[in-house]
Amino acid sequence: MLIAFSVAPSGTGELSPVDPAGGSGDGSVSAAVAAAVQVVRESGLPHRTDSMFTTLEGEWDECMAVIKQACEVVGRYGSRVSLVLKADIRPGRTGEIDGKVARVERLLGS
Repeated sequence: MLIAFSVAPSGTGELSPVDPAGGSGDGSVSAAVAAAVQVVRESGLPHRTDSMFTTLEGEWDECMAVIKQACEVVGRYGSRVSLVLKADIRPGRTGEIDGKVARVERLLGS
C-alpha cells in the first residue's frame, strides 16, 4: 500500500531543537516536519517527501506504526497534532511508489 501523509503541530510545545529561539514567528513548522521525516527515514520503508506530503510504501501495520511514531515526535512541538492521510491500498502490489509515476510518464512520452 501507499500512504501519503502530512503531520503538523499546533499550540504550544517544546522549542525547536534546530532554532532554540523558538522560530522566526512566521508559523513555520519545519523543525517538527524534519523530526517526522527523520522517523520515516529511520523506518527503512520506501518513501518520498515533497513540499506537501510524505508517501510511504509498505504493509498496513508497518506504515501506520511509522505514522504513529511521526505524530508522537511532532506532538512535542505543540499541544495538538494535525494528521492528513490518503491511502492507495492494493494488496499484493509492491514498487508502486515509483511504478505509478513511471506509468504516467510513459504515457506522456517522457
